[in-house]
Amino acid sequence: MPRKGGTKSLVVTFEQVRLAAHVFPGVEDSTSYGTPALKVRGKLLARLHQSGECFVLRANLLDREILMQSDPNVFFITDHYRDYPWILVRFSVVDAGALPDLIERAWRLVAPKTLITKYDSGKV
Repeated sequence: MPRKGGTKSLVVTFEQVRLAAHVFPGVEDSTSYGTPALKVRGKLLARLHQSGECFVLRANLLDREILMQSDPNVFFITDHYRDYPWILVRFSVVDAGALPDLIERAWRLVAPKTLITKYDSGKV
């Protein structure tokens, strides 16, 4: 999900990630490993990576592989995350327009089923 077109776009920030995440019910600001984070009822959804150059996002392992193969400049992991359901997303190259979909996928992995059902039915 790289940026499209020939124009130079501004780098995505964690604040943009935060705003996109707060569209979904139950998302709350928090911290994780001393960095700003987003959680859903105490479960980690995303956090600013300590490098400041990317964010860590919850992902199932199949989606993670697909994303990394589709654009390894945007999506990657380090050895630390190899066995865990997380993906790293580079701020400098991710398309801001892709954030809502990426975050929704992650939100669905951590949100309680009752909250997802309410959201899908438009009752939240």
